[in-house]
Amino acid sequence: MANKTINIKLRVWRQNGPSDKGHFETYELNDVPTAASFLEMMDLLNEKLINEGKDPVAFDHDCREGICGACSMYINGRAHGPDTGITTCQLHMRLFKDGETITVEPWRAKAFPVIKDLMVDRSALDEIIKAGGYISVNTGGAPDANTIPIPKDVAERAFDAANCIGCGACVATCKNHSAMLFVAAKVSHLALLPQGQVEAERRAKAMIAKMDELGFGTCSNTGACEVECPKGISISFIAKLNREYLKANLIP
Repeated sequence: MANKTINIKLRVWRQNGPSDKGHFETYELNDVPTAASFLEMMDLLNEKLINEGKDPVAFDHDCREGICGACSMYINGRAHGPDTGITTCQLHMRLFKDGETITVEPWRAKAFPVIKDLMVDRSALDEIIKAGGYISVNTGGAPDANTIPIPKDVAERAFDAANCIGCGACVATCKNHSAMLFVAAKVSHLALLPQGQVEAERRAKAMIAKMDELGFGTCSNTGACEVECPKGISISFIAKLNREYLKANLIP
């Protein structure tokens, strides 16, 4: 059976840098295999632009396996595109119709300045992680660490939080551009484990302070971040973060 192909029209955001105003450019792309991933389609577009002597579209990517979250694009009004529980590299062209117009934009957030086109600077998330610091519990080698007793339900909850890949979809989706889901996941997975409890109070205060300093918005509990998170991080972790922060401020 022959591979099915579609013809599409792309409205792609083009911007030379953070100081550039930016604009949409429209491209037509024919005979796109429906089995292709969205990033493979973007590769086809760039190949076409290069052959025409034009500047290819800059976009971020790395693993292309749904692991790193670098492939951050806003597609037809949704972070990572019109599917649930995936990153952009896991989105396939079979979800689009022949003749459809697809609008592709970068993450839109004050804390994520545009580097070029669809590529944004998400180092603000790294700064929040750095503010959290390290753990000081000496667990010895890996075999010793594995002997620390942790209840199964607590371990599973910690793993759920640790699933966050830091792609920034929660920030891009939130109407306030809040990083609360990201911070909540990072704070929670350590606060749940005995290794992370020594600095738990300091960590919660430091990471929230850094988030505010970097210009992220506040959480208004709309739940949009949970819906668009490719790893399904629950907003219940935001409640956990709030409890950790409150507890930290009550301790002298």
